[in-house]
Amino acid sequence: MEQDNQFLKWATDLQSIAQAGLEYGKDIFDKERYEKVREIAGEMMQAQTGLPKEKIDTLFLGDEGYQTPKIDTRAAIFKDDKILLVREKSTQTWSLPGGWNDYDCTTAENCAKEAREEAGRIVKPVKVIAIQDRNHHNKPIRATNITKIFYLCKEISGQFEPNDETDACEYFALDKLPRLSLGRTTKEQISMCFEANKDPNWKTRFE
Repeated sequence: MEQDNQFLKWATDLQSIAQAGLEYGKDIFDKERYEKVREIAGEMMQAQTGLPKEKIDTLFLGDEGYQTPKIDTRAAIFKDDKILLVREKSTQTWSLPGGWNDYDCTTAENCAKEAREEAGRIVKPVKVIAIQDRNHHNKPIRATNITKIFYLCKEISGQFEPNDETDACEYFALDKLPRLSLGRTTKEQISMCFEANKDPNWKTRFE
């Protein structure tokens, strides 16, 4: 497993170097070399993950400019010492409501939007619980670096309705969690949210 992770890191490092070179390089021959390095990085990623070339091109090689992490926001919503989780339609596993940060939303706006879309809840983000590097906490390791931002949210109103992404929504006690979508939410992350909810002096965790 460690060897696999190292292979993915090499491919990601090569892709990052090539992408920066294509953005800032001036010499046409250097750009051709960077394009070749990027192509090799894609082939390495395809060989390691087994994903089709079209998906590699979109997810791994589709970015432009200096490479930066994607942002994922998650909403921690509590009621009667239980946390709200949604069940993903495609995998039948559970996670905190959340997802990719839209380009035209602040992280707080995006957190509220995802809670509304996935859980049918109108919420107000009131505190940043933590800012985490996804690959340090969630499995499997992703080729694209992702920064996860967890918000403690105050529920205002709303009611769940099944949608394209989620087909169930329930509150769970910490000791009775369902099967989790570990790529999105782990028990450790949920436990951290419980701690933050109980601590009025909680300080944002970051790395």
